[in-house]
Amino acid sequence: MSHQLPDVQATSPDVTVGLSQVGVTGVDKLVKIAREGKRPIVLTAEFEVFVDLPGWRKGADMSRNMEVIDEILEEATREEAYRVEDVCGDAAERLLEKHDYTSTAKVSMEAEFMRREQTPASDRETQHTVDIIAAATATEEGTREEIGAEVTGMTVCPCSQGMSASRAKQTLEDLGVEQGTITDFLDQVPQPGHSQRGHATLTIEASGDPEVDLNDVIDIARDAMSARIYNLAKRPDEDHMTFDAHSDAKFVEDCVRALAEGVVDEFDHLADDAVITMKQSNDESIHQHNAHADRVVDMGTLREEVNGDFER
Repeated sequence: MSHQLPDVQATSPDVTVGLSQVGVTGVDKLVKIAREGKRPIVLTAEFEVFVDLPGWRKGADMSRNMEVIDEILEEATREEAYRVEDVCGDAAERLLEKHDYTSTAKVSMEAEFMRREQTPASDRETQHTVDIIAAATATEEGTREEIGAEVTGMTVCPCSQGMSASRAKQTLEDLGVEQGTITDFLDQVPQPGHSQRGHATLTIEASGDPEVDLNDVIDIARDAMSARIYNLAKRPDEDHMTFDAHSDAKFVEDCVRALAEGVVDEFDHLADDAVITMKQSNDESIHQHNAHADRVVDMGTLREEVNGDFER
């Protein structure tokens, strides 16, 4: 006769305090993303899986969580029709179904994604790396899914550039150059400013599938900074990137606002309750600290602000 093992996790804890999130992190899985007419993209993704826990229960069923994750993600690996946010959504919904004591289940995922592109001046084929961010939260009211990316680019400080332009103007005046020529020169040749490697993060969360193209999200984030950067860069490409960046100097705050403008221009179909997360972090070149700005806002409010329809 088999011995029935006690379910210790289902007993009452000594301290009856509920927990917002209990689960597992660092779950690595292969996920296939289908592409029309092309081979699927295979991602090595890292997942986090959580459920909430009521105060009357000692612990969550960790083995059950892993069983669900394995089941969903193994299926996603075999089938090529899933978007990454849908993988998270399916897993979160199944977690909610299999845990009768929980009211919220959350699954999040990060993966490194490589995109092919051409260098801007030499037109050489190269690749660039993007960190994909996806998540889903399932409750009895429904499931909200999130998709986004973190990308790397270049920014130039407008304040530093302004000081360089002032110095150049004074030098040209001292050399006897006419004011009209000085103005034309400074308009056409952007002056130096200290530059940073920038990290832009953009995510979009909505009820159900956000229905946005991940490639569009990536492009908005890359274009929100002063210039795109490339893994391969011949000398003409280096000149192109440097000139582009100094022609569009931006503070860290400007980059977040550029993200906002890009979201409203590209994703105007989003519902007002969609949640937009925008972050910019710059690795400062002349300081020991870094610069950061962010905004989390619903789409309705963001649309009003970008269009100038809000009251001060």
